[in-house]
Amino acid sequence: MKSANTLTREKSIAQGTVSTEISRVGVGAIGVTSILIGCWAVVTLVSGMVSAGGPAGLVSSFITAIGG
Repeated sequence: MKSANTLTREKSIAQGTVSTEISRVGVGAIGVTSILIGCWAVVTLVSGMVSAGGPAGLVSSFITAIGG
């Protein structure tokens, strides 16, 4: 029969492992979400440049939108 000290230590190690795995999944989910948001931003910027007629057109349209 295992002593209470050994059982407590094993339970603590098991809980620590579960915590570590949950943290890894959370960090992975945040990483994937940030990658998707970054890709969306790049696609939106490229789409704006195409519809404005290039980078110069995008900048001039942006200045017109800000200045009025």
